[in-house]
Amino acid sequence: MSFGFSTLYISLVILLPISALLIYVSGMTWQQYLFAITDPRVVQSYKVTLTGAFFSTVAVTFIGFLLAWIITRYDFPGRRLIDSLVDLPFALPTSVAGITLSTLFIPGGWLGRWFDVFGIKISYAFPGIIVAMMFTSLPFIVRSVQPVLEDLEAELEEAATMLGANRWQIFWRVLLPTLIPALITGSSQAFIRSLGEFGAVIMLAGNIPFKTEVTSLMLFVRLQEYNYPAAAAIASVVLLASLSLLFLLQIVQSRFFKKS
Repeated sequence: MSFGFSTLYISLVILLPISALLIYVSGMTWQQYLFAITDPRVVQSYKVTLTGAFFSTVAVTFIGFLLAWIITRYDFPGRRLIDSLVDLPFALPTSVAGITLSTLFIPGGWLGRWFDVFGIKISYAFPGIIVAMMFTSLPFIVRSVQPVLEDLEAELEEAATMLGANRWQIFWRVLLPTLIPALITGSSQAFIRSLGEFGAVIMLAGNIPFKTEVTSLMLFVRLQEYNYPAAAAIASVVLLASLSLLFLLQIVQSRFFKKS
């Protein structure tokens, strides 16, 4: 019963949309497919998306790890509220998040004015893409690392302390090796999530051709032009990249856990 339900769910949610996508792509010739995915504007959107996803993942991994550490290791007023707010990007529509962030980071906004003093533009510029992707992918890091931190045995740190290790040695040689699988998982999921981000990015980045256009936006543009085969071709590139990263993540995780 459970197997049949799982199979039906996978078929409806995953296989059916992929099949529809492949049907659109199969109606194109190889030349038409290459033309759709190698258009200069589309290729530049690949570069913008990958670059933004990379930098946002690096930044959000560091910030998410610190946030998970603080929530787990320290008890302070408002701790539960902060812990709950971590999941806000999951509940908040990304378009609403994009409008809010763009309002905050415009040159005259509450946060944007401080960056404007140093000549740094966030809203309607490439840094806005990074900020939007960081906002939507932060929960993946925190929720991957937090359970591991909570399950760490205090005896390990106490034993290391008794053996003469200082705090940095305990962190690098005792805690970090245990946290690496969770960090890899969270970072990979954050990166994959950033590749497909749409609402927050288009509201914050300004959608300037060849500068702040992401791949998901180019897909939307082709749909507005009623060029469904081209949209399907671009979507197939994103799908292939996401699936490849997911399979790579599974391989890395399986090998790491086998060694540990």
